[in-house]
Amino acid sequence: QVRLVESGGGLVQAGGSLRLSCAASGSIFSINAMGWYRQAPGKQRELVATITSGGSTNYADSVKGRFTISRDNGKKTVYLQMNSLKPEDTAVYYCKLSDFPTNYWGQGTQVTVSS
Repeated sequence: QVRLVESGGGLVQAGGSLRLSCAASGSIFSINAMGWYRQAPGKQRELVATITSGGSTNYADSVKGRFTISRDNGKKTVYLQMNSLKPEDTAVYYCKLSDFPTNYWGQGTQVTVSS
């Protein structure tokens, strides 16, 4: 049974930084692609960043240059470093692990950026 637990969310002023973590258990983490998604109130869930098992990354245009995704296979953890945060980054952030054909999701962590 795969379990993902996110942490690191909180309230921050615009221009500040946060680092999200997602710890995985019960999976072959090192060969799974991982990703961060977010969902703001009244909006659909959207992709923020992904990272493959080999470390290749992909970012939404809205976060390029500000966010960095990384992973530590030994700790079965994926990170999202978020810098220069903007009020429009406010959302619940979710971690996803892809184990074809199944996708597993964490419970989410709230990020609130005040102006």
